Amino acid sequence: MKPVLHNLHTHTFRCKHATGDVDDYCRAALDAGLECIGISDHTPLPDDRWLSVRMPYVELPDYMDAISEAQSDHPNLRILRSAECEYDECYESYYREEMLGEYACDYLIGAVHFFPHQGEWLTPFSDFTNPSCYGSFTDYFIETMESGLFSFIAHPDNFGASIPMMNAETEACTHAMCQAAVDLGGIWEVNGYGYRKTLDSSFSSRRNPYPIEEFWDIVSDYPIKVIANSDAHRPQDIASNIDDALDLINRKGLELASLDEVLARSPNAPKHLEREH
Repeated sequence: MKPVLHNLHTHTFRCKHATGDVDDYCRAALDAGLECIGISDHTPLPDDRWLSVRMPYVELPDYMDAISEAQSDHPNLRILRSAECEYDECYESYYREEMLGEYACDYLIGAVHFFPHQGEWLTPFSDFTNPSCYGSFTDYFIETMESGLFSFIAHPDNFGASIPMMNAETEACTHAMCQAAVDLGGIWEVNGYGYRKTLDSSFSSRRNPYPIEEFWDIVSDYPIKVIANSDAHRPQDIASNIDDALDLINRKGLELASLDEVLARSPNAPKHLEREH
């Protein structure tokens, strides 16, 4: 498989669980031989929701300025402007008018770090333990794709951090997610950060919470294109575990989406990309 020379998933210190600023990631990308990176910190929200894992809204201009400065300082590196987003209908105009409009993001990443269930918001990283919540997660995941805002969906199998193994219920949910992705033409991410995480051995025989091999076995039965990213939370991880993600893609016979195909899914994609894809 041809090596991927880009990483579209990175985080800066602003999200409170990463280190380094935009310029640090750009320098690391050049050292790693990457040709293109996307700066995609967790998007701030206008109501400062979920503030423990994202920058406050007031810091958004500074984040965008840091990307603009890096683009000027590193002309030999293609630097794309992005953010990793939680979907909620109440934020749709914000994403379209500010993130894609005023700030001209090249693409947005959709991700399910939280999902609504019976009047509260749960997280698949720890709360995906009761089968009663599986349908809520699946419905929200599909709703995120249906919004049409996001060029790809990050770590679709992140619920592996909560469950020791796939079961009949999660397999059924995966099939529903896959069919929706086929219907919508969605692109999914094989996430390298999962390879840098470990689970307690008493909880699971899997070394990493995700990617889940059995999940991607199911995905391989559907014509869903994928992208490999590092999900870097430190500059030195700008290209980490992309090779592992690519190995999984190759072993499962998944189809790797090109950079142009990913960017063409953005609502403000350049017209020539829209025509080609």
